[in-house]
Amino acid sequence: MVTKYHDKDDRELLQTYNKDGNTEALGILLQRYTGMLLGVCMKYLKNEEEAKDSVQQIFLKVINELHKYKIDYFKSWIYMVAKNHCLMKLRDNKKDTVEISEKIYAPDNDKEETQTAAKKEVTLNNLEVALKLLSGEQRVCLNLFYLQKKSYQEITDLTGYNGLQVKSHIQNGKRNLKILMLRMPQHEQ
Repeated sequence: MVTKYHDKDDRELLQTYNKDGNTEALGILLQRYTGMLLGVCMKYLKNEEEAKDSVQQIFLKVINELHKYKIDYFKSWIYMVAKNHCLMKLRDNKKDTVEISEKIYAPDNDKEETQTAAKKEVTLNNLEVALKLLSGEQRVCLNLFYLQKKSYQEITDLTGYNGLQVKSHIQNGKRNLKILMLRMPQHEQ
């Protein structure tokens, strides 16, 4: 079946989807970038089955969360979603490996080092939760600036926010993150 949306560019498809929730427009956008998503996932995960599963998970994430964001450049945005998904998957896999290794190799008499590691783990878990509580714009800008070491200009190019918005999202996000972290329990749950 020939559709009237295939000849539209990404921005027009996004506007159509945002305006009336047209899933056909979103489907065309996702189909357009399936190859790129698979390539990104293969680059990071180095496993075809995991990469294919991840592409499906990214599709679900986009379908469920697209309405939360103001997106000017869909290709850049979906690339970042895919990259972050893969990095989180790798981090979770590494975390599982480290936890197993620590249990096997941790000496029983080194309680202080174990307590320090436990405190760091609680802090990292709290940070992960606090990041999820930030607004989407702040979370994206903090992630790009601090975790991916992007410049303000690169963040502007990737997100479509202007320089003042990027600066504001980073400053407000940093302040809000600090407030959220201070409110969280500092002990292992």
